[in-house]
Amino acid sequence: MSRLGTIGARLYRGEVGYDFVGKRMIWYGVSILITITAIVGLAVQGLNMGIEFKGGAVFSTPKTSVSVTQAQEYAEEASGHPAIVQKLGNDTLRIQVSELNTAQADKVADELGKDLGVPADQIDRELVGPSWGEQIANKAWTGLGVFMILVVVYLAIAFEWRMAVAALIALIHDLTITVGIYALVGFEVTPGTVIGLLTILGYSLYDTVVVFDGLKEASKDITKQTRWTYSEIANRSLNSTLVRSINTTVVALLPVAGLLFIGGGFLGAGMLNDISLSLFVGLAAGAYSSIFIATPLVADLKERDPRMKALKKRVLAKRAQAAQKGEPTEAQEAEAAEAAGTPESLATEPQDAAPAGAVVGQRRQPSRGRGKRR
Repeated sequence: MSRLGTIGARLYRGEVGYDFVGKRMIWYGVSILITITAIVGLAVQGLNMGIEFKGGAVFSTPKTSVSVTQAQEYAEEASGHPAIVQKLGNDTLRIQVSELNTAQADKVADELGKDLGVPADQIDRELVGPSWGEQIANKAWTGLGVFMILVVVYLAIAFEWRMAVAALIALIHDLTITVGIYALVGFEVTPGTVIGLLTILGYSLYDTVVVFDGLKEASKDITKQTRWTYSEIANRSLNSTLVRSINTTVVALLPVAGLLFIGGGFLGAGMLNDISLSLFVGLAAGAYSSIFIATPLVADLKERDPRMKALKKRVLAKRAQAAQKGEPTEAQEAEAAEAAGTPESLATEPQDAAPAGAVVGQRRQPSRGRGKRR
């Protein structure tokens, strides 16, 4: 078995683990800092909206030897507006200039033909009005609102309202970070970006639901035991699915990285580059939120439940009693049994179920060689 597979098996059995839930205040602080930075960047710099939202013209030139930098200078001199130039795979250029009308676009095309050394009538021009981008944005906001409502309703039915609230906060967290990075770095926002933002919600939700499903199974009949508190069970459940979450994220990021760095960087794919960029940033943020935000939030909300408060008191009281007697706690016995490979049903049999005079504790497994000695 590979080293990662061995670690994953040990995490699943609870032999090793990291206290994500116990150190949740650190993760909350990091997320709050990142969110504040994103909001400040969005308020100060704003988003670099593409011509689909501001209106403008797109020029597609025939094959030319002019560099991207030189073509950008020509376009900005001819139009008087900032220009974005991309070189496509067959040495053709795609030039975007915002805030141009039809007459201005024709004039810019003539000037570009002279500067680039190509016939002006071979330069394709496409005008884009700002109303089209506004319609796309409005539909995106509508879709986002419907999606959020459906997610909350589904999670509240399938799990419980606390998990629905935690998942909703994690999704908003992912969107805020992604949009903030776009504002800080100055990435152009296009309809492809909007599509990517809506897509990452599904990926982020998938990781969160995987962890929640394991937590739901692990916390079943939780009040009937006195070994672990809800937060400790939540942390064990998170550790047991940690490697799976990491593998899922890496597998999802690899093809997206291929689209971004190969498809966008070398082939110059326009909208494909915009979609993959938002997916790459959003997937990374979604993996972080599903591990460091969603489950700790559920534990925080659940620990406010009177039943969980009572359970925590019983667990701590029993541990204090065991410490006074110098005996291991039930949690320590269960962890030792799991490390030794003893089935949990044998290692954790309730003490009050044993008959009077019986030896209580971990059962010994029957010797495999006993039958041979008879």
